Amino acid sequence: MNRKITVALAGLGNRGKDTYAKAAKAYPDKMEIVAIADVNPRKVAMVAEEYHIPKERCYTSAEEMLQEDKLADVMFITTQDRQHVRHAIPALKKGYHLLLEKPVSPDLDECREIVKVARECDRKVVVCHVLRYTPVFRKVKEILDSGVIGEIVSINASENVGWFHMAHSFVRGNWRNSDLSSPMILQKCCHDMDLYLWLANKKCKSLSSFGSTYLFKKENAPEGCTVRCLDGCKVKAECPYDAEAIYLDNERIGARNGNTGWPLNVLTEVPSEESIEEALKTGPYGRCVYHCDNNVVDHQVVNLNMTDGSTMSFSMNGHTADFARHAQFCGTKGEVKVTMGSWELEDDFIETMVYGSKLQTELIHAGDLSDNFSGHGGGDIVMVEEFLDILLGNREESPSITSLERSMESHYCALAAEQSRLNGGAVIALDDIRE
Repeated sequence: MNRKITVALAGLGNRGKDTYAKAAKAYPDKMEIVAIADVNPRKVAMVAEEYHIPKERCYTSAEEMLQEDKLADVMFITTQDRQHVRHAIPALKKGYHLLLEKPVSPDLDECREIVKVARECDRKVVVCHVLRYTPVFRKVKEILDSGVIGEIVSINASENVGWFHMAHSFVRGNWRNSDLSSPMILQKCCHDMDLYLWLANKKCKSLSSFGSTYLFKKENAPEGCTVRCLDGCKVKAECPYDAEAIYLDNERIGARNGNTGWPLNVLTEVPSEESIEEALKTGPYGRCVYHCDNNVVDHQVVNLNMTDGSTMSFSMNGHTADFARHAQFCGTKGEVKVTMGSWELEDDFIETMVYGSKLQTELIHAGDLSDNFSGHGGGDIVMVEEFLDILLGNREESPSITSLERSMESHYCALAAEQSRLNGGAVIALDDIRE
């Protein structure tokens, strides 16, 4: 099929504007953005100029865009968590295929409804579980499927969110409050629930979970701190979460060191020392971490019992120095360890160990698998390209594609984990959630 896939982009936040839209530049022969929508007029103007979108195809909201007849082949829905289904169902009924940012919804009824509508409309929906598409985890999948470590008996996995990422996104940021967005275990870790079940080819029978907001609450505020970091806080010198130290002075991300990418581009459309200072004075990211309206957990553990009797232990850690996922797959014949997402690429690896009188070990460094690890370890852009190729007829839909129905299993597990946590670690049967 010799044509481009046209895209209507609903939501111009970091994921929409700075991640998925870039696929139009990476694959100009496959994709063209023809319409955009966002409640922030400055973002609309910037994206319109960058991608040459005519004024009549720039909309002040996804709702306004959806009042129009079908504008494109696909709609990329990258609005806020609780808006996804509200935008997705009208889009499906208008005939759009969808690239849908995760999570689909924190509401089980909405999850079930969108699956039903997608079937009725016969539309393709890919959920952005981008980790499946990374070179590292695809190699892990290849190793596990080869049978070299036998049958997988247990999985030990953790997501180290990282101390400042936790504060940025889940204390000060858009995903701080589950009433406005989603529970932490769904918003951040539906990636993990999807990834490890797919890698090991497992299905969860039941689970239990514990977790809480341990640190980031008013009763832990040190004496002398202020509601905003730049309002004369007396303890900022000792506080690792001081907003000025993170967003202005930090060597890796601070504006005073010439940085302009994530997370600064979340604070303001055009990051500079001056614009970041102003954002810290007036916006949510300048607030003291002990005086925010957050309620999501900063640590959580989940124990999963699989249908075949194997188990998985998963931990979400908000209080870590590194920003990475670590996993250990323990099999009847061997073991695979993997680390992905570290600040330094050389720290990412896959190690396979096969049991025997002489332990056989193979170590693969992430850098040997690809020369592009931008965007979730290289997964973002690959996911978009594979979706485009399916729509263009250039490839068949494979089991690794994160279709809507496949992605639901991760949501069932995450929502069951939150239900368990809120009920003192009660064991939740997954069939009760699925049905």
